[in-house]
Amino acid sequence: IVSSPSLYGGTYNLFHYTLPKFGIEVTFVDNPDDPESWRKAVKPNTKAFFGETIANPKNDLLDIETIAKIAHENEVPLIVDNTVATPYLIRPIEWGADVVVHSATKFLSGHGNAVVGAIVDSGKFDYAKYPNKFKNFNQPDPSYNGLVYAQALGVGSPFGANLSYIFKIRLTLLRDIGAAVSPFNAWLLAQGLETLSLRIERHVENAKAVAAFLEKHPQVTGVNYASLTSSKWNKLATKYAPKGSGSVLSFEIKGGIEAGKKFIEALNLHSHVANIGDVRSLAIHPASTTHSQLSPAEQLTAGVTPGLVRLSVGIENIADIKADLETAFAAAK
Repeated sequence: IVSSPSLYGGTYNLFHYTLPKFGIEVTFVDNPDDPESWRKAVKPNTKAFFGETIANPKNDLLDIETIAKIAHENEVPLIVDNTVATPYLIRPIEWGADVVVHSATKFLSGHGNAVVGAIVDSGKFDYAKYPNKFKNFNQPDPSYNGLVYAQALGVGSPFGANLSYIFKIRLTLLRDIGAAVSPFNAWLLAQGLETLSLRIERHVENAKAVAAFLEKHPQVTGVNYASLTSSKWNKLATKYAPKGSGSVLSFEIKGGIEAGKKFIEALNLHSHVANIGDVRSLAIHPASTTHSQLSPAEQLTAGVTPGLVRLSVGIENIADIKADLETAFAAAK
């Protein structure tokens, strides 16, 4: 896998430490904003590109269209994590992504009470074209009477759609490894999806207000929110997420790690939890929590500095959100 290093801490840990134990090598590109970094990272055994459309917690945007073209030049699919954006803000498949994954526990459900993941396959990547690279799709599966997924279910199949990828996930990985959502969690997700558009509109409205508030605050040295015109990713945000770059943002507080901890401890309205995407406002200090398993150098690669505070801006009244932040700033002085 060739991956952006700007990832949620758990994903970085999975890629850097766990997947290699299963024989899966992950190469992190030096600079995810530089197309040449992606090209240089490709190896003969590369099977996929991966990145977050809006990265957590850095709020940098992946140039989906450009990276998809480079992936396809190298005969591999682009897989993106669209958890922070949701389909309401970014529709990655329309920009060339082949597979989209979500932690549906977050914004899709909206309440943080369900443990759900989702995989969305575009059906656009033709695995039959590269039989030597994707052997599991192009060789008979003895557990399904010799079924060859890329041929029987791929482009030009009787089903009228390329279902080879998603069927292989259902018929082998889900069946044998068991990554199946429980009926109750599926029901909880269905309840949240009904209000997705309304919630995201309010999330983004509040996030933009909070980002502007933080940008002017004397105790803040920098704000990571791509919808700000001052952001280096604003151009990409305008292209891919014109409604707004989500509601997960981060900022650097003066005073470093100690100020960051004091800030978090003084919050009342914001919940101190590692989740994102609740209707409630959430806050955390990544260096000592979500990214604590990484070395200082790895934290910096993922965009996590000692004084970084991450906010998942909720849908409460914006005046209440700002008042709570101001109280925490006072305590962090």
